[in-house]
Amino acid sequence: QVQVVESGGGLVQTGGSLTLSCAASGPPFTIYNMGWFRQAPGKEREFVAAITRHGASPYYTDSVKGRFTISGDRAQKTVYLLMNSLKPEDTGVYYCAFSQQIGVPKEEYDYDYWGQGTQVTISS
Repeated sequence: QVQVVESGGGLVQTGGSLTLSCAASGPPFTIYNMGWFRQAPGKEREFVAAITRHGASPYYTDSVKGRFTISGDRAQKTVYLLMNSLKPEDTGVYYCAFSQQIGVPKEEYDYDYWGQGTQVTISS
């Protein structure tokens, strides 16, 4: 059974930085897209960033462009999210996910394996 574990969340002040890490383990599987999503209190989970197998530029939601950087290693089944210039509205539980098909990187339904999430809290 594939397991996905995120780490690196925490409490930081506005303007600070955090790096989230995520690793998948278990039976081998083909990875196409690797993504990060987040869920703020009282809101639905939303797309944050993704990288695809095709070598295209990473995808980011508009609110994090220029501040967040996604990277990953398919062979190691790891994905990272470097978050700079953090704002209170970045607060939420951050989830990483892996997909086994080309799909649409921004859509939750295209991802097969999910972590349990890591809490990120930005104080004002």
